[in-house]
Amino acid sequence: MNLPRTQKARTAPRSPGPGIVLAALAAGQFIVMLATSIVNVALPQIREGVGLSESGTTWVVNAYSLAFGALLLAGGRAADLLGRRRVLVTGLALFAGSSLAAGLATSSGALITARAVQGLAAAAIAPASLALAMGLYPSGPGRGKALGVWGAVTAAGGAGGVLLGGVVTQTGGWPWIFHSVALGTALVLVAVAVLVPRVSGRQTGQFDLLGTATVTLALTCLVWGLTTAGSAGWTDARVLGALVGAVALLGAFIVIERRRPNALIPPRLFSTGRVAGGNVLMALLGSVWIALFVFLSLYQQLVLGMDPLWTGAGQLPFAAANMLGAMSAPRIARRIGATATVTAALVTEAGGLLWLSRMSADGSYLADVLGPSLLLGLGLSIAFVQLTALAVDGVPPEDAGLAGGLVNTTRQVGGVIGLAVLATVAGSVTAQASAHESHLEALTSGYRAAFTVSAAIVAVGALIALPLTRRAGRGRGELPPTGDAFTKPSHRGRPPDRASAG
Repeated sequence: MNLPRTQKARTAPRSPGPGIVLAALAAGQFIVMLATSIVNVALPQIREGVGLSESGTTWVVNAYSLAFGALLLAGGRAADLLGRRRVLVTGLALFAGSSLAAGLATSSGALITARAVQGLAAAAIAPASLALAMGLYPSGPGRGKALGVWGAVTAAGGAGGVLLGGVVTQTGGWPWIFHSVALGTALVLVAVAVLVPRVSGRQTGQFDLLGTATVTLALTCLVWGLTTAGSAGWTDARVLGALVGAVALLGAFIVIERRRPNALIPPRLFSTGRVAGGNVLMALLGSVWIALFVFLSLYQQLVLGMDPLWTGAGQLPFAAANMLGAMSAPRIARRIGATATVTAALVTEAGGLLWLSRMSADGSYLADVLGPSLLLGLGLSIAFVQLTALAVDGVPPEDAGLAGGLVNTTRQVGGVIGLAVLATVAGSVTAQASAHESHLEALTSGYRAAFTVSAAIVAVGALIALPLTRRAGRGRGELPPTGDAFTKPSHRGRPPDRASAG
C-alpha cells in the first residue's frame, strides 16, 4: 500500500522556486516599461503615419502615461481587494489586446485611444506584480536583491524600448512596435498563468470609486492644461480653465479622502517606514525620466541625423549602465547607507543631465551623448531601486498593492507632468531661437533648455534627500523590509507571510 503513495509523491509536480516566480513577475514590469519608451524613436514615423500635429504627437506618449499614472492607485487597491494574481492576469490580457489595436490603428484617435487602454492595463500590472514580488521576500537580504532585480528590469525595459523601437521601426515599420509588445505580453501572460501560484491574499474592504474618479479627472485636467500651454500659451482660456479645474478637483479629492473609511490613500500608509520621503523623491526623479528618453531620441534623429536603428543602438551603453547600477544598488547601500546612496545617485543623474545641456547642433554621438548616457544610466537605476525600497518600507502586507501603486503613481505622474512642462520649455525656447538661428540650432537650444531644467530638478532632489530620509526614518523604529539596503543585518525580521503574495 505504500508503493503507490511513494510513486505518487515522486511524480507530484514541484512548485516553482521564488526566483523563477520573480522572473515571471519581473517580465510583466519589463513589458510595462518597454511600452513606455518603445514609441519614442518612432514618433516622427507615427506622426506621418496617422497624421498627428506637432502638439498632438506628445499624446502618443501622454495618453499611455496619463492613464497609467492616474489609475495606478486604483490598480493597487483593486489588487489588494480582488486578488493580485487575478488582477495581474486580467491586466496582461487587456494589455496584449490594446497593443494589437494600437498597431492596427489608421487614425490618430484610434491610436491615442488604444494607448490610453494600454495605460489602464499597465496600471493593473505594475502594482499587482510588485506586491506579488514583495510577498516572495517579506524581509531581510532577499528583498534587497529582489528590488535590485526589479530595478534592473525596470531600467532595461526603459532603455531596451528605445533600442527595440529603433530596430523594429527601421525593419518593419512603426505598427510593429505595438505588435511586438502584444506578442511579448502574450508570452508573459502564459508564464504568469503557469508559474505564479494561486494563493489567497484578498483583503476586506470597499473600492473608493468617488476618490478614484476625482483624482483621475484632476490629473487629466492638469496634464492636458500643461500640454496645451505649449501651443496655445499660458494665458489661453482653455489652459487656465484646465489648470484651475485640476486644483479644484485635487482639493475635492483631499476632502473626500479625509471623510471616507475606504479612502484610496489611507493615512495609515504613511504612518510607518519612509513611504512619504520615498514618494516625494520619486516624483522629482520621475519628472525628468520620460522627457529624457523623448528629447534624447529626437536630438539623435532630428539634429544628428541618426536613423531609428542607430538611435536605438545608441541606447545600449545607457542600458548597460542602468542594469549595472540597479544590481549594484543594494550592495552600495549596505556600505554607505541609504541616504548617502540616494543622494549620490541623484547627484550623478544631475551631472549627466547638465552634461547633456552642453550639446551642440554640429556635435556627434561620441562627443555629446555617450558620456552623459553612462552617468544617467548609473544614477537613474540606483536612485529608482533605493527610492522604491523607501516607498514600501514598513508597509503591512495588506497594503502592499496600494504601496506599489503609489510609488509607481508618483513616478509615472511625475513623468507625465515633467514631459508636459519640459516640452513647453523646449518649444518656447526653440520658437524664440528660430528668429535668429537655423532650424537645427533652434531645436538644439530647446533641448539644452529642457536638460538644464531637468538637472536643476534632480539637484533639488539631492538637496532634500537627507532631511526627507532622516525625518521619515524616525518615529516607530521599525526595521525596513529590505534589511540589507537600509540597516545592518538583523534577525528580527518577520516570518514570511505567504498569504500576502496572492
